[in-house]
Amino acid sequence: SRSHVMFTVKVTTTNRSTRESLTGKIVLCDLGGSERLKKSEVTGENMKEAIEINRSLTALGDVIEAIARGKPQVPYRNHRLTQLLQDSLGGSAKTLMFCNCSPARSNLHETMMSLNYALRAKRIVNNV
Repeated sequence: SRSHVMFTVKVTTTNRSTRESLTGKIVLCDLGGSERLKKSEVTGENMKEAIEINRSLTALGDVIEAIARGKPQVPYRNHRLTQLLQDSLGGSAKTLMFCNCSPARSNLHETMMSLNYALRAKRIVNNV
């Protein structure tokens, strides 16, 4: 796909006896797929979109790598996507990543890229 989609649900619960409220949120994010521009043969506006998606996925990969390595500086500000996902990555967030892969030989490169991305994300350990 040529875009990312984010859906956020805020959940608030109140303890009836103490009247204490707790708020949490669930963020569902469907990331656009990375594309090799030559293979996809996109042009014009579609090429600009593909370049921007690749740029955002690179920025997210940089954030994932920094968190996984325990670096003190995490480059959340490098892209709007990473800014929006900042509180869903690292810290005390519980994060799940689902990776869609193609069984087609023609998509081997993209599948390997997705699996390597997921491998990096797997190295993140949060303080939950």
